[in-house]
Amino acid sequence: MPQTPPFSGQLNTSSYNKNLFQSKDEGFPGLYYHDNHLASGSLEALIHHLVPTVDYYPDLRVRKITPKILQLLAEWTETFPYDFRDERMMRSLKELTHRLATGDEVYRKAVGQMSQGLIRRLTVLSQYEEALVKINATAAERLSALKAKPQATIQRDMLSICNDPFTVAQQLTHIELERLSYIGPEEFVQAFVQKDPLDNDKSCFSDHKKAKNLEAYVEWFNRLSYLVATEICMPVKKKHRARVIEFFIDVARECFNIGNFNSLMAIISGMNMSPVSRLKKTWSKVKTAKFDILEHQMDPSSNFYNYRTSLRGATQRSITANSSREKIVIPFFSLLIKDLYFLNEGCVNRLQSGHINFQKFWELAKQVSEFMTWKKVECPFEKDRKILQYLLTAPAFTEDALYLASYDSEGPENNMEKDRWKSLRSTLLSRV
Repeated sequence: MPQTPPFSGQLNTSSYNKNLFQSKDEGFPGLYYHDNHLASGSLEALIHHLVPTVDYYPDLRVRKITPKILQLLAEWTETFPYDFRDERMMRSLKELTHRLATGDEVYRKAVGQMSQGLIRRLTVLSQYEEALVKINATAAERLSALKAKPQATIQRDMLSICNDPFTVAQQLTHIELERLSYIGPEEFVQAFVQKDPLDNDKSCFSDHKKAKNLEAYVEWFNRLSYLVATEICMPVKKKHRARVIEFFIDVARECFNIGNFNSLMAIISGMNMSPVSRLKKTWSKVKTAKFDILEHQMDPSSNFYNYRTSLRGATQRSITANSSREKIVIPFFSLLIKDLYFLNEGCVNRLQSGHINFQKFWELAKQVSEFMTWKKVECPFEKDRKILQYLLTAPAFTEDALYLASYDSEGPENNMEKDRWKSLRSTLLSRV
């Protein structure tokens, strides 16, 4: 992963710390000032200092910055709406905005617009989650039907639905961009940032998971990989299997041209699964030159150097884009997650002085902000409901089922494969 400079070692904070003094105000212990300006403090003290209550209102300067506070809340609810799925957070927001807007019609109107926007975003999220549940249930039902009557149920394959790789790549891009659009930046925080042990706030709201869109996106990657492998292993005839492989190579190449690196890697992963890669007779019929080029582009050596170069090119193209299609950048998501993880783990949250390491969080914010730009792009391609439905709900075999289908296509070649084949068959028969 990219090496992260040790920011804490680069910062000279000794002279700065000497000029800090703690507030003598007993109401706000833990606040530090520099040249009569608030410089740092614990999160609890900062919030206490800023938030009005029934019997306390901050000094007159805070009255002047009420519009700024409302602007901050508006940006918070727009950028991190999933934080407010927690009833306690929503209750706290209502209490705070009520106090800020009391007696001022302009502020009341701003609070109303902010609240309506937040409710609308949370409603759309709930509808999306319900749609995902239905899609997953349909996929599970179709897989169960295929298992119950494997001979009678002749499932349609991808080529019977659409034999144009360009169209399939475009529909995959529709799915990718839709699922990306629902991933909130706070989900990265929930995934990586643990509660700071220096904070002893017992009322922390981080104990509830607000959204699972990040996990759902990773599951989509896995589904696509297994679907590709299923499509290849299912056909009885070697010639048909070879044709399916070449078709998905073309789909993957078009995904690369579009800037859809996540689908590209999912397809390559599916083709590299053992049940597929062992089909030597099938691969002997495939023209693999194009596949070799794609594998080279996504080669993990040198920390995915080739992919990162292509990603930078796609990002630059997006910045200077003249059309919606040129704006598309869909990163290889698992690698993005790993980059963020190691950046988070490789740098301390707080410096030796006890102050928050803002440079670390600034770097995290830059990477997440870039992702936020990518996920806002609207897909320019026309939707094909039939293809989308198939990609989302067609049966995708488990690894064991893939091995069985693979052995049925090309029998076991050595003792290890024969033992595995016998074990899988006996397991299958015991379930009947």
